[in-house]
Amino acid sequence: MYSYEYEVYLKRTYSNQFNKSDEEFMDKKGYTIDNQYAAYFLTFTVVGWVDLFTRPACKTILIDSLKYCQEHKGLIVHAYVIMSNHVHLVLRAEEGSAGLSAIIRDFKKFTSKSLLKWVLTSSQESRREWLEIVFKHHGIRNTNNTTYQVWQQKSCPKILLHSRFTNQKINYIHNNPVAAKIVDKPEDYVYSSARNYMNIPHALLDVNVIDFGVEEGYVFT
Repeated sequence: MYSYEYEVYLKRTYSNQFNKSDEEFMDKKGYTIDNQYAAYFLTFTVVGWVDLFTRPACKTILIDSLKYCQEHKGLIVHAYVIMSNHVHLVLRAEEGSAGLSAIIRDFKKFTSKSLLKWVLTSSQESRREWLEIVFKHHGIRNTNNTTYQVWQQKSCPKILLHSRFTNQKINYIHNNPVAAKIVDKPEDYVYSSARNYMNIPHALLDVNVIDFGVEEGYVFT
């Protein structure tokens, strides 16, 4: 569990922004990851908002890939939820790692290939031909791809400086399945970190839970 003991580092890094709200900071900086080792709220979305993650196998690919990045690339996951066509996360990178942008790039690249392979080869996917058309349609229009594209390129990163804003984002993440009427309570949805924050055993993915002892001041993870 992480508490808010990161003040000196963040003040040194963002000394000109600490009198601003998170929203004001984002208005000035835009959707970019300027600090490779700060915590960010991010959203990864499938092209065309395709409901790819209605398939348990596809959700498992994401969970396994996040685990690999935790173990081998220095990724720190604070919160996440896998919905039918997008993923919300609160992430940061360990000091000394390649940084958050590089980890996200590698994660998206690997999962794109793995998801596409599953779609094109699995007998469990009845929408194979249609999904191939969709992914190819987006791929040929993007010069960064050769043939197919699974993820939208933008991740809409929002830096998390203040504890109240961070708490709001994590609550938003955990309540996504409730808002979508998939479950009645956040902890009933297994593909999120809600169980981690409620100390319910056997969560699918270990996360670094943020201790919200207070909601005033800065976020120190």
